[in-house]
Amino acid sequence: MGRGGRPSDRADGPERKCIATGEISACDTLVRFVVGPENQVVPDVLGKLPGRGMWVSADRDAITKSATKGLFSRASKTKVTASPDLADQVEKQLKRRVIELISLSRKSGHAVTGFEKVKDWLVKEQAEILLQAADGSERGKSKLRPPFGGSHIDWLTADELGLAFGRQTVIHGALASGGLAQRVVQEAQRLKGVRGIAVAGATGKEKTAR
Repeated sequence: MGRGGRPSDRADGPERKCIATGEISACDTLVRFVVGPENQVVPDVLGKLPGRGMWVSADRDAITKSATKGLFSRASKTKVTASPDLADQVEKQLKRRVIELISLSRKSGHAVTGFEKVKDWLVKEQAEILLQAADGSERGKSKLRPPFGGSHIDWLTADELGLAFGRQTVIHGALASGGLAQRVVQEAQRLKGVRGIAVAGATGKEKTAR
């Protein structure tokens, strides 16, 4: 990762080849899949399931193509079944992962919510990541500027951020540097791609296409 938790062009960890695009990328930008006991394709978002891994870019079109064009069977060299809603399964798992990471950051004192608290962290340069609900008021969100050199994540809904912060809904949140901040950015980027949103760094400027 580059400065401010933003993805850098140079991979810091292991790389794998996407079975859909043929591109070689860092593992934290891909999604791992394995073959289950009934020859079904199983998403392995955490990368811990046993078996030979098959890697696909964290991109809705790439996952759907892999599931519908027989690419998993080709990669595993055996006949496997892949659910047509595989991308939805991955999205659900990644969403849960991002919410869990933000929640853990909150419990460890590395995250705040509420307009005034977030604004205070931004002014004092304590915030590394600005979180804003995708379905929040654009006028309200425009009153807060992302941290310089940091990240802006705005593709989670108010309900999803609410789950992360233990509230009904949340529009504004912020995470401090260190702790789980880098993991939040990485996992949120994967979620962004699987939601069909163009990924161009962690600026969050692109809006959902679904």
